[in-house]
Amino acid sequence: MGKLTVGALHAVLVVVLTGTVFVQTLMVWTLVSGNDPEDGSIPLTPLRVITILGMLSAQVALVSVWRLVTMVRRGTVFSHAAFRYVDAVIGAIVAAALLWFAVTAVNAPGQREDPGVTVIMGGIGLAILGVALIVLVLRMLLAQAVARDVEAAQMQAELDEVI
Repeated sequence: MGKLTVGALHAVLVVVLTGTVFVQTLMVWTLVSGNDPEDGSIPLTPLRVITILGMLSAQVALVSVWRLVTMVRRGTVFSHAAFRYVDAVIGAIVAAALLWFAVTAVNAPGQREDPGVTVIMGGIGLAILGVALIVLVLRMLLAQAVARDVEAAQMQAELDEVI
């Protein structure tokens, strides 16, 4: 991975992480300070809490991707240490899907005249779970690559002994 690519990705990750922390801080302040302008027409407080948790799951994924990109740059991504970060990304995506289902449940009572919106939102939640499955498949590919790397290192060691 080139230095320009790594630098650009790190810049994007920093901007998104900074933005989510800023928005989270404002939302928590709104909830704690009592300056919530909610007029009761929609359940803003549960949606704000879900949003704060959703941004937390995104932040976990962002930090994990940062660590994986750093491992790629150093050439150490094909190791067992990478699995914890990939697992964290999978967990963050599953958490985001579950939070999306919570948003769907909170929003559903307001959609009684048009239940199609709730069905579409449920479909989006399934799509988010699909992304977690894709990352799980990529994790399996990483596991195969790590196993082959270990096997190649063992064969090289045996070859070195023979020579």
